[in-house]
Amino acid sequence: MTDSKVKVLRPTPARKRRRRPRPQPEKPKAKILKALGKFEQSSTWQWGRLLLVWALLTGSALGLGWNLYHLQIVDSPDLVQKARQQQMVYMRPFVPRRPIVDRTGNVLATDRLVYTLYAHPKLFKESKAEMAQKLSQILERQSPEAILKKLNQRSTGIPVAYALREEVADKIVALSADGLELIRQYSRLYPQQELVADTVGYTDLEHHGQAGLEYSQQQRLERNVVTLRLNRAGNGALMPDHMPEGFLNFDDYRLQTSLDLRLQRATRFVLKQKLEEFEAKRGVVIVMDADDGAILALACEPTYNPNQYYKYEIGLFRNWAIADSYEPGSTFKPVNIALALEAGAIQPDTTIEDTGMIKIEQWEIKNHDFDSRGARGQLSLDEVLQYSSNVGMVDIIRRIPRDRYYKALQELNINQRMGIGLPGEAAGQLKSEEQFTSSFVEVATTAFGQGFALTPLKLAQLQATIANGGKLVTPHIVKGLIDAEGNYQWQPELDSPRQVFAPEHAQAVFDMMVNTVNSSSGENARIEGYRVAGKSGTAQKASPTGGYYSDLRISSFVSLLADGDRSYVVMAVVDEPKGNNAFGSVVAAPIVKSVMEALITIEEIPPADS
Repeated sequence: MTDSKVKVLRPTPARKRRRRPRPQPEKPKAKILKALGKFEQSSTWQWGRLLLVWALLTGSALGLGWNLYHLQIVDSPDLVQKARQQQMVYMRPFVPRRPIVDRTGNVLATDRLVYTLYAHPKLFKESKAEMAQKLSQILERQSPEAILKKLNQRSTGIPVAYALREEVADKIVALSADGLELIRQYSRLYPQQELVADTVGYTDLEHHGQAGLEYSQQQRLERNVVTLRLNRAGNGALMPDHMPEGFLNFDDYRLQTSLDLRLQRATRFVLKQKLEEFEAKRGVVIVMDADDGAILALACEPTYNPNQYYKYEIGLFRNWAIADSYEPGSTFKPVNIALALEAGAIQPDTTIEDTGMIKIEQWEIKNHDFDSRGARGQLSLDEVLQYSSNVGMVDIIRRIPRDRYYKALQELNINQRMGIGLPGEAAGQLKSEEQFTSSFVEVATTAFGQGFALTPLKLAQLQATIANGGKLVTPHIVKGLIDAEGNYQWQPELDSPRQVFAPEHAQAVFDMMVNTVNSSSGENARIEGYRVAGKSGTAQKASPTGGYYSDLRISSFVSLLADGDRSYVVMAVVDEPKGNNAFGSVVAAPIVKSVMEALITIEEIPPADS
């Protein structure tokens, strides 16, 4: 057995541990000083924060007080006003315009309830094409394609149709379709359509007059409406704050005109017929009460339908009878004879030498039939009118001093407006006194109705002086505001009739015109059993650039009827009639005769022999 060595293991010596020094207790004095330092730091910070908070609170309080001062003292009136505005709602209810009626009460213009249709395609529950198809079946004048084109414009607020009647609106409501909106409003209705459009006019979509009486009488046609003030309560309900006196007292006034619808219908019918026959550009007929100037009928052709005014050219809205002047031609000769009688230049039995043609300076003046008839020799005043002698009229007016003749024309207010009460009235055109009296050719052309211009209505006013005994009356179409009992609540102030011719002179010219109608030249205006006075006129049309058109003329005829206490003027003017025989005695005289016959029937004028 072998011996083994035994290794003796010795223990490893242990590591020495580091000992932490034990904290030494602070001395009492140092401890106290340290605590005092912390206290001082803490107290300073707290006091700083307290001061900062106090300063903020004080500043806020001061700012709030300042604001309260401004709100309650300085800005109080403005704030009160704003508060009232927020709480108050002002409502001005729509009140229809007053109706317009003729002299017998027939309605010429009134208001009706209509609807405007708006579409909001974004709310449709069906396609636009389907909606367009449904609407086209109700809106008969609009095709599905036209409506669809409108619906494709935008997503909301599309106006589809205006002025829909109530029965049409009911059909749209019956569709129960989302996206369709009907706005109720009042629209002006003209039941006579184009019959009286020349005088009545029309209103736009905003109910404002744009032509005729609707424009000139805007203030008379609008009723006075009181605004109602409503107070908004806390729950949003509106309560009347103050009920003004007369808020619901709407008057029943109507604007009455002097027009007679029966006569107007007869006038327009015959005028339109003759314009078509002679392919004329336009025409006008005027019927006037010569004693007081009341217009009984006034028709211009072509005209328009005021219910659909937007379809017509703007030029048709002008009333030719008062807005456009023209050279009257031979229809002015009776007025010139009356002026010569008034001036004492001639007497009713004066005779005139008609040479057929005269030369004044470098100008030749001749009768319309000189080339075929030549000189006529001695003519009475009756024959001067019957043959419409230009040379005879020049001889008559030559006997009046130029300055006196010019003043006599001015006394007739040729270059002044008459104040008929319709918009767009034009004054006549008369040359200056210096230009008129410096050359006799000016006087000569005026003698037979050329070289100056006036409106058709002005000529009717001057012709009325011959029918009513020499008085210049004011033409008018408005009689006043009338209530349901027939009492006038307002009437226009008209100038008093002014005597411009002696009654015997007016009567002498009237008799001459009666003889003219009884002659061959007035055959087409003659009415059996009645003393109708008349005169035709055919004037060359003046060119805007000077001179006259060789192939354009204005044909006219005026008739007068006097029946005791009543007298009337009927005048027709036709612009640019076609044909070699388109004279006043051929074109205009038949118009005047037909209208005069209607007037006799309506006014129940007995024959002169009865």
